[in-house]
Amino acid sequence: MIENQQLIDIEPMELLSKVTALKAEGYRLVQIHCTNKNGLELNYTFDKDYQLVNLRFFAAKDVEVTSISGIFYPAFAYENEVRELFGVNYQHINIDYKGNFYKKAMKTPFINDVE
Repeated sequence: MIENQQLIDIEPMELLSKVTALKAEGYRLVQIHCTNKNGLELNYTFDKDYQLVNLRFFAAKDVEVTSISGIFYPAFAYENEVRELFGVNYQHINIDYKGNFYKKAMKTPFINDVE
C-alpha cells in the first residue's frame, strides 16, 4: 500500500543531481510521464519501500534535457517515447531510436497544437 507521495518541483538542469541522489538512497525508477497542458510538464517517479518521490519540471520544447539512462538504464524507453510523442529534446540517451521508437503519422502527435 502506498502511504506517502512527495512532489518536488525542480528545474531541468537539476534533474541529474536529484536522480543521482535518489539512486544513492536506494530508490528505483517507476515511470517518466509527460503532459502538454499549458506547456510541457515532465514527471519522474521513484519508489523505495512503497514511498513515492515525484520530480516535476516544466520545459519549453527547445530546452535540452539530459537523459537519466546513464543512472537508470531502463529510462531509455520512456525518454524515447516522450521525445517522439511530445518533442522533448533529450540528450545522451543510452539507446537512442532517433525518431523510430514508434511508427507515427505525424512527427510529435501530442504537441501538434504547439507547433
